Amino acid sequence: MSRSGHEDLDVFTEEHDQQGEQRSSSVCLEEAYSCILHQLGEDVEREGLLKTPLRAAKAMQFLTKGYKESVHDVLNDAIFDENHEEMVLVRDIELFSLCEHHLVPFFGKVHIAYIPNKKVVGLSKLARIVEVFSRRLQVQERLTSQIAEAVAEALEPAGVAVLVQAAHMCMVMRGVQKINASTVTSAMLGRFNHEPRLRREALALANN
Repeated sequence: MSRSGHEDLDVFTEEHDQQGEQRSSSVCLEEAYSCILHQLGEDVEREGLLKTPLRAAKAMQFLTKGYKESVHDVLNDAIFDENHEEMVLVRDIELFSLCEHHLVPFFGKVHIAYIPNKKVVGLSKLARIVEVFSRRLQVQERLTSQIAEAVAEALEPAGVAVLVQAAHMCMVMRGVQKINASTVTSAMLGRFNHEPRLRREALALANN
């Protein structure tokens, strides 16, 4: 077999293994959801719930797909040399994630600012970085830091600022049930951490 043939076979085998793993994961999750519904006192054989375990399994796989993604793959050579030294800010990136404590959603917006150091990134890629880390079981504080550190590692900028504002269903639907409560977290690296003027400017632009 030629080298090209071996490479094609390797790719096919890898894809086949991934599909098998995904099917196995889906079956496991489906069985788990069936058990949960049964323990809640539901009849999993009734018409409305016949396919609910399968649908729930697929939904959970999508909501946690960030575990199988990496920042390196997401950026995909979208970093460019550019002699630009002023702040770049992308506001209002929509965020959806799952609280790792109760497995209920939290959602809101992310604002990302950075000061280039001879490199810029395609703007949509900042939103993709948010997706990588938000599509996992999370706490907002860690999520904020992970986004900032990923941008810093990828671009090596002079500074990175990340601001996250989110509503947590674990506070709204259960517990204290405060429907208007929101949580704000920030991560400041480099010049944003050392220079109060830049930090104030970034926060003002994000909250404009």
